[in-house]
Amino acid sequence: MRVRFEVLQGEFERVLIKKGLTAELARVNATLFAQNSLDGIYSHGLNRFPRVMDYIDKGYIQVNAVAERDDGFGALERWNGNMGMGPSNARRCMGRAVELAGQYGIGCVALHHTNHWMRGGAYGLHAADLGCVGICMTNTSPNMPAWGGLDNRIGNNPFIVAIPRADGLHFMLDMAVSQYAYGTVEKAMRDGKMLPVPGGYDKDGNITSDPKLLWESRRVLPVGFWKGSCMSMVFDLLAAGLSNGNTVQDIGKIGTEIACSQLFIAISPAKCGDPGFMRQITDSTIEHIKASTPESEGGNIYYPNEISYITRADNLENGIPVDEEFWAMVQAM
Repeated sequence: MRVRFEVLQGEFERVLIKKGLTAELARVNATLFAQNSLDGIYSHGLNRFPRVMDYIDKGYIQVNAVAERDDGFGALERWNGNMGMGPSNARRCMGRAVELAGQYGIGCVALHHTNHWMRGGAYGLHAADLGCVGICMTNTSPNMPAWGGLDNRIGNNPFIVAIPRADGLHFMLDMAVSQYAYGTVEKAMRDGKMLPVPGGYDKDGNITSDPKLLWESRRVLPVGFWKGSCMSMVFDLLAAGLSNGNTVQDIGKIGTEIACSQLFIAISPAKCGDPGFMRQITDSTIEHIKASTPESEGGNIYYPNEISYITRADNLENGIPVDEEFWAMVQAM
């Protein structure tokens, strides 16, 4: 089943207004949820929407709270998310980082007491659309074991770097520090598909590609093994330390993934001399990589985030594939 982007966005907006959001906040958040699904990130679009509405009903999210500036010095500012909606808070703070970059060449906004931002890449792309390199990270609940450990004490904390391109098809790394984000594991489980490569351990400690076994064990595998484990800790300390916010350990004590800490950095290439140089070398690098000999006949080599743009074009033309169970839940709200 496929649904037009405008229909999906409209249903999200209708529900958010019913939940008490202002028209403006409902529009911003509905658009971000719908765009995630549009780009093929279904796990953080439609499929995640009912859970966020449940968090609103439970009082975890303050529907009309917005991020506000606590303090700052030059290009560095600290903001309080006031437990508001994660997507709109994140977009607001990345927008502020871009404003600071326009003034200083670089801008950094550290945000505390906010909620899940859904797809982190949305905020890297927002910076890139405004002509800046966008870098951002967030912490999460403790949902991954540190390397060599058995119990979950670190988060699969996402990290994003987006580099702007003149054609708007930006070069972007958007990764969690686990081999697969839990949303990806959940989607594979619901679709009855195995993961392409092993993603973690089952309850008996055996490496597995079965999303159901991984969902039960909650023992996802860090990317690069001990390297991904260390990256998780560093991202946590940066986001929490600069924002004066919660660490993964603190969020674990809450018991629910709320009150997160996030970091948004924007860098203006235009302030560094020749504004076209970064775009030139980015395009050249993409051409060089895509000219690689594919490992299989007829195969393609993609630059980071290219597949999302291909998916977006298809979904705009043919409608967005929706999980009928989640779609029915939203329509019934």
